[in-house]
Amino acid sequence: MELLRDWFKRSFSDPQVVILGLVLLAFFAVVIGLGAWLAPMFASIVIAYLLEAVVGRLQRLGMPRMLAVVIVFLLFMTIFVFLLFGLIPLISRQLTQLVQQLPNYITQGQELLKGLPAAYPDLISVVQVENMIGQLGQEAANLGQQLLGWSLASVASLIGLVVYLVLVPVLVFFLLKDKELIIGWVTSRLPQERSLVNRVWSESEVQIANYVRGKVVEIIIVGAVTYVTFMVLGLQYSALLATLVGFSVLIPYVGAAVVTVPIALIAYFQFGWGWAFGQVMIAYAIIQALDGNLLVPLLFSEVVNLHPVAIILAILVFGGLWGFWGIFFAIPLATFVKAVINAWPGNGKDEAADSPESTTA
Repeated sequence: MELLRDWFKRSFSDPQVVILGLVLLAFFAVVIGLGAWLAPMFASIVIAYLLEAVVGRLQRLGMPRMLAVVIVFLLFMTIFVFLLFGLIPLISRQLTQLVQQLPNYITQGQELLKGLPAAYPDLISVVQVENMIGQLGQEAANLGQQLLGWSLASVASLIGLVVYLVLVPVLVFFLLKDKELIIGWVTSRLPQERSLVNRVWSESEVQIANYVRGKVVEIIIVGAVTYVTFMVLGLQYSALLATLVGFSVLIPYVGAAVVTVPIALIAYFQFGWGWAFGQVMIAYAIIQALDGNLLVPLLFSEVVNLHPVAIILAILVFGGLWGFWGIFFAIPLATFVKAVINAWPGNGKDEAADSPESTTA
């Protein structure tokens, strides 16, 4: 108890620590308490943050900010309309076709399982196969109920989707247009003496910006290359599978392995064992190798120095709290938490945090 009291006095006797704690508490209170209501605002802030890099580059080329904002916003709306009326309907159509083909795939899987006892009598028995088939049937029935519930929920959330489609572009435009005004209004409400908050932000902002923008580019490149590759190889549901592969990069070490399963199953049910199946799997392995060994080093100039265990833990925690956005921002949030820990007084790194060697590390 004495140790806890000493730590509390040592840490919170500094007004800067109190300010940092209040800012963090207010931020997480808003996100957790009002996250569902403010989701369009959060999405707009993320998109505006990504587009700000392009606006800033046009400004450095001598273009007035207002003109740069208009050009970048028109480009964003072009991509937005393409996704809304081109890519999303294609993915939805392929998902519907896949759901319709599931009974046939399940039947083929059952026939494959029934042949295992004859091929490998020492490894698996007929009773085990029957139990596996029964479990597969039960899982298929549960999946059908979940898909039905998801469809009904999607119909119920149609109004929310319309809100996103209308509000997000409007919010993105005004966030870009009035960036300085909004930032000035927010900072004017913060305490004048906030050096610790500034230190935490300056330590994490570069890595967060690099990660978020780089990850979006990585998703687009990996998804596009996978789609073209699967189309050339004639694989069914290429747009749907390419979308899964693109978003799988959000979960390091696990995403690529998980997405391998549906790709292998669909390739097998379409082509069977043979060279066509091998081509699909080899092409997918090459894409993953190029992504990990070429694309990632090129995109992420500032390395996020986090242990793999910390990354997976961050994905589990923040993904459980905020779903997709939690997974997307798991590594930036973990980087931010690390910056808070490094800047926190009394952890033995106060002096090191201010030194140039510490900054470059």
